[in-house]
Amino acid sequence: MKKLLWLTVSVAVITAVYLGRGHIHAFLVQAPDFAAQHEEPVILYGTSWCPYCDQTKVFLERNEIPYYEYNIEVSSEGYHQYKQLNGQGTPLLLINKQVIRGYNPPVIMEVLTKGSVTQTEADSGKQSSLSLSPPDPS
Repeated sequence: MKKLLWLTVSVAVITAVYLGRGHIHAFLVQAPDFAAQHEEPVILYGTSWCPYCDQTKVFLERNEIPYYEYNIEVSSEGYHQYKQLNGQGTPLLLINKQVIRGYNPPVIMEVLTKGSVTQTEADSGKQSSLSLSPPDPS
């Protein structure tokens, strides 16, 4: 019975580590400072077909917030940075060395004004397109 319990616990721990490896990596390794390469305070990683990317651009422009945009399907540098930031959906924004996932205006404004939010806040209330390739036209 102890062997079965030990095996079950071992499998559960291995599975948890495997499924959470991206989060563990992000926790242990600080995100690269890609913002240092640009004058703009916001870097937007998106695609041409993502409706939330379009909404994010409109929001930034209406609020006169300068941003640098990478289309991750066209720009190899943008795609590389997106992957380094553990990008899984679009839009993804980098502001003050903080990653914001999805279209989330309150968090964008808070990071711009206060400098940071918790990652839970950065991920809450987000709207994003999770697919990384354009939808099939058929």
